[in-house]
Amino acid sequence: MKPSTKDEIAGKVHEVKGNIREKVGHVTNDPDLEGAGLGEKIAGKIQKKIGQIEKIIEKP
Repeated sequence: MKPSTKDEIAGKVHEVKGNIREKVGHVTNDPDLEGAGLGEKIAGKIQKKIGQIEKIIEKP
């Protein structure tokens, strides 16, 4: 599997995990967990974009 695809998949996983953590933090009224989830979600989006950019660069 190409590194760009791995980055996209890993980014999506982090994005989903962060979204879940953010919602659990919101439901349980835990601002620390909510903030950590938001941070992970944003990091996942960035990693996914990096994978997409790498895919464009890999094309001949």
